[in-house]
Amino acid sequence: MTAKFDLIVVGGGILGTFHAYHALKKGLKVALLERNSVPQGATARNFGQVVPSGMDLTWQNYGRESLAIYNELHTQADLTIRKNGSVYIASNDEEIQLIEELYEINRNNGYESVLLSKNDCIKKFDGLRSDYCKGGLFFPQELSVDSADMIVKLHKLLQEKLGLQIFYNTTIIETGENGQNCSAISADGTEFTASKIIICGGHEFKTLYPKVFDESDLEVSKLQMLQTKPQGIYSLPGNILTGLSIRRYESFSECASFQKIKESEDPKSFEKKYGVHILFKQALDGSIILGDSHEYADAKNADDLGYDLNMEIDEFMIHEAKKIIDLPTYEIQRRWFGIYSQCKTKDIFEHNPSPNIHIVTGSGGKGMTGSGGFSKFNIDKIYA
Repeated sequence: MTAKFDLIVVGGGILGTFHAYHALKKGLKVALLERNSVPQGATARNFGQVVPSGMDLTWQNYGRESLAIYNELHTQADLTIRKNGSVYIASNDEEIQLIEELYEINRNNGYESVLLSKNDCIKKFDGLRSDYCKGGLFFPQELSVDSADMIVKLHKLLQEKLGLQIFYNTTIIETGENGQNCSAISADGTEFTASKIIICGGHEFKTLYPKVFDESDLEVSKLQMLQTKPQGIYSLPGNILTGLSIRRYESFSECASFQKIKESEDPKSFEKKYGVHILFKQALDGSIILGDSHEYADAKNADDLGYDLNMEIDEFMIHEAKKIIDLPTYEIQRRWFGIYSQCKTKDIFEHNPSPNIHIVTGSGGKGMTGSGGFSKFNIDKIYA
């Protein structure tokens, strides 16, 4: 069996799907090849926040374009998207200084944000502890999504509205280019051919081009997350990011005080060792998702991270979360980890094994936020 397309995208996560989407918008015939029955990687296991506010300026611009794309797509189908904003809650004077500096940066960049007083925050976010909160910075345009459901719904929408052809349970074991055609061969012997191939394989480094990945500066990050039981009538609107997020996210590194504040931190603390920052997001069933942590390994040593959950990390995150918000219940119904790939020295990994085969991966924690805008830029570049 041979199937011919204008573009083959290998990998059905958010980065691959948005590359397919923007190619479809150009009128191309596109095949999306996904190794699982539905995406199972970082796209399905992340926190579900679309937060350009956390990105450096380049990726914030991609993220802002992604917001518009998500909102437009959501008018065509329910993609679980809620436009309820994001807030960074400062816990001390240093973090207040950083959010005030970021507010000025946002104002100069034309990205809407609102400084909130301590009382504003307490009134807006039920259960927020007054002994933790000193003030906040709110981004009203930002989105929450239930990632695992959203990607399945997005696939269905692109199939029905734009004619995307998706092949699930299709593991590609070889790609190559010969003359004017590129080919992708699956484990069952099916050959797909196209003028171009884009490989968005996430942290899957063993099957296609393993030597390329082993010699790259790619690393993988393992993140632990938890989900409480439903909280009854309790409502927590938006994405809640806290003091440790302010001290971690790229956008704050552009603030004048950031380096001095970072130098005063204890590099041996538990939160530094495991890259913990505390996030809250309410899921559609009323439960609260808590996270997250970060452990790293080079791409060639990804297996070293293992498949176990470190219960000490979970207990630390719950302990810290209780200092921030008084929830009706902290009883946990689900625990899991996600893995994403990122570059140590670049924003994203791009490599061409041959002129018309493009590897695009390693967007790190920027995938859910930045993929929509970046993929548009990248498809325009590839098809210039």
